[in-house]
Amino acid sequence: MSTAVDVTQSDDEEGAEHPFAGDRIEIEESKMRSVVRHEVFMGRIKDRLDRFAARVIFGKSGE
Repeated sequence: MSTAVDVTQSDDEEGAEHPFAGDRIEIEESKMRSVVRHEVFMGRIKDRLDRFAARVIFGKSGE
């Protein structure tokens, strides 16, 4: 397993992009979406469960 230091100090691949170079770390939007897709899905399920629980417990529409 490599560490961030190993990756940034690696000179094996000339011309390769270093994700840690510069002032900030930039990730392609498509890669970011694929990584957080399950978090968004689970967040939506949690919100639905919260609204359902509020209706059951308080007898309200959850608004």
